[in-house]
Amino acid sequence: MSASHPLWSKRSLTAQAMGHVDPITKAVVPPIHVATTYIRDEDNAYSSGFVYGRPDNATVREAEAVLAMLEEADAGALLFSSGMAAATAVFQALEPGDHVVASKVMYWALRNWLATEATRWGLSVEFVETDDLDALRRAVVPGRTKLVWVETPSNPLWTITDIAAAAEIAHAAGARLAVDSTTASPVHTRPLALGADIVMHAATKILNGHSDVVAGALAGAKADAFWNRVVSIRKMQGAILGPFEAYLLMRGMRTLHLRAAAQARSAMLLAERLGDHPKVARVLYPGLPQHPGHDVAARQMEGGFGYMLSIQLTGGEAAAVRTAARVGLWKRATSLGGVESLIEHRASIEGPGTPCPPDLLRLSTGIEDVNDLFTDLDEAMRAA
Repeated sequence: MSASHPLWSKRSLTAQAMGHVDPITKAVVPPIHVATTYIRDEDNAYSSGFVYGRPDNATVREAEAVLAMLEEADAGALLFSSGMAAATAVFQALEPGDHVVASKVMYWALRNWLATEATRWGLSVEFVETDDLDALRRAVVPGRTKLVWVETPSNPLWTITDIAAAAEIAHAAGARLAVDSTTASPVHTRPLALGADIVMHAATKILNGHSDVVAGALAGAKADAFWNRVVSIRKMQGAILGPFEAYLLMRGMRTLHLRAAAQARSAMLLAERLGDHPKVARVLYPGLPQHPGHDVAARQMEGGFGYMLSIQLTGGEAAAVRTAARVGLWKRATSLGGVESLIEHRASIEGPGTPCPPDLLRLSTGIEDVNDLFTDLDEAMRAA
């Protein structure tokens, strides 16, 4: 029976990459198509649907189909050469003079781009605490605001924005809502189903899950003029993902449900245990009942609260830096969402102007034994 059966779950469809079987070899793993150019028909048309490698590729299309299925994206999905390429394409699709409202706490590189480079495109950008709906309403100006950009859970403080409420605010003002759902993944949150117009992923992270691909993705609710503008930007700027990277991304997504569930369970266990640790002043994780956004997260996240958490140490910045220097199983490295657990002192990475407290360590939970992860962190904190 075909893997496109309407009763098959997303987990089953993802595990089989939509059930693709190579028509020539009958291989269950889709091949990598690396061609950059294609034969024209005798009438000079392209009946194959492929013209040139810069705007399109068969391997990329297959990975996009898996993501579009996961996000229930009627407009489909687009893969980009990086998360930043995907995110900035959305802003570049706006018109000069358009007003943008964005989460104050978000991925530092995008925040920096919006604060510096976006003005060169003629955009007006306002940063607000989007988890504060009253603040969001005050910032969104009917007729002037054209895009609301929300990151939830927000990196690295893990605040939660109510996606459905943010969509209502944006749409009432004639604006679109785009959601960076990188740290939630389609397994735990589906922003389009909650009213968002576009969902973005740094696919480098948990979608791939193996720290060996740099990629970005967008999924759209509706193939309207704005979405088509984004499609055109990717085509003309050559920001498409390479075929080998698309192949690796698709390979990673086939185990997404298993990894995301396991990593969320470990993150929850770590958050609970670290909350009672004498060296920990505060645990930031939306799965904890005392987290300010817990109720909203419980409503819009499914099967867990994600794989990311942060801790603030009683010993302040010095203790945080020393702890990161003393871990063994945890790896001191940037990024998140891989099968290996990562730890990072974010304030020193982001530099001046960061909203990240200096005593904070960001933790990306992998698939190692959670008891080993706790023991390693416990020993490092006590030694620091």
